[in-house]
Amino acid sequence: MNYDTTDVLSIGENLPFKDNVFDGVFSLNVLEHVKDPFLCAKEIARVLKPNGELYCVVPFMSPYHDYPDHFYNMTKSGLANLFEKYLTIQKQDVIDSGLPIFSLTWILNNWINGLKDIQTRDNFINMKVGDLIADPASYLDRPFVRELSREKNFELGATTALWGKK
Repeated sequence: MNYDTTDVLSIGENLPFKDNVFDGVFSLNVLEHVKDPFLCAKEIARVLKPNGELYCVVPFMSPYHDYPDHFYNMTKSGLANLFEKYLTIQKQDVIDSGLPIFSLTWILNNWINGLKDIQTRDNFINMKVGDLIADPASYLDRPFVRELSREKNFELGATTALWGKK
């Protein structure tokens, strides 16, 4: 999508810049949206000048958000793995907007919005934290689990599965 403030439109896996041209690169909540974050990391390193600096933020425990698509969330180790052969990693941290409370509230609000039955929604909203920390398998037959839509299960799921055949 074009924006008035966009000067260059490209994909991260093939940046349209010469080698060693930027003093710094900001990659803010982008790498989960690229098909090949390893190639994108290589491209970022390629366009940085020697001693250039990178500031990169990626989601870890955030729900699926697909604009234009959402391929990968990353752990601390996963993010480091993308860049460690190209850059010296100086620091890793969780910034304020990435604190666990953001994941928790995002997940709970989206879960609530995914429950169509008003009674199920109200019952879920009125649960206490203590009501939600038992063995997850003990909730599998509960309406707030069974009535969540397939789309919301993909958005909020702890895992996704794929079956393939060649």
